[in-house]
Amino acid sequence: MNPRWQTMLKEYAEALLVALVLAFFIRSFVVQAFKIPSGSMLQTLQIGDHLLVTKFAYGIKIPFTNILVWEREGPQHGDIIVFEFPEDPSKDFIKRVIGVPGDVIEVKDKQVFRNGIPLDESYIQHTDSAHNSVPRRDNFGPIMVPEGKYFSMGDNRDESYDSRFWGFVERNKIEGKAFILYWSWESLTNIRWNRIGQFVE
Repeated sequence: MNPRWQTMLKEYAEALLVALVLAFFIRSFVVQAFKIPSGSMLQTLQIGDHLLVTKFAYGIKIPFTNILVWEREGPQHGDIIVFEFPEDPSKDFIKRVIGVPGDVIEVKDKQVFRNGIPLDESYIQHTDSAHNSVPRRDNFGPIMVPEGKYFSMGDNRDESYDSRFWGFVERNKIEGKAFILYWSWESLTNIRWNRIGQFVE
């Protein structure tokens, strides 16, 4: 083979290797892309929203494990987090943190109470009649959040499968904190330009 071609191929191979290592590093420790597949977080997050999740918001894990090697302060009330779904770790869920360790959470007639105080949640929506009460969904607890665990709920309260049904989110199963929308669409012909670049709150 021509030495010039050998040199060129070697340079391309090295560049590709560096790019792969950088991509692995970024995805493992910096940011990860996430797509909203369901309406459980409406109206805050729309189906078809694409967002970035900060991987280092609460610490750093060894890649492909749940072992924290550097731990920061855990999620706070109101944080929107991505985590391994407790009933199927192969799936990622996204919900809002309602209770942190030590909190007592209770739901009475759809109203959420934290430590006995009703929450003022301007971001939520209810789609079902208040007269159509569903156990666990509309009336739940009280229950205390254990150490190392978090209580999460979807903003679309009547259509969210969350901690009311399957329990707590473990600290080491949290992938990161939702950060910013980088893309949003309903279809190829309906791109939500006004949502792109919005911070997730």
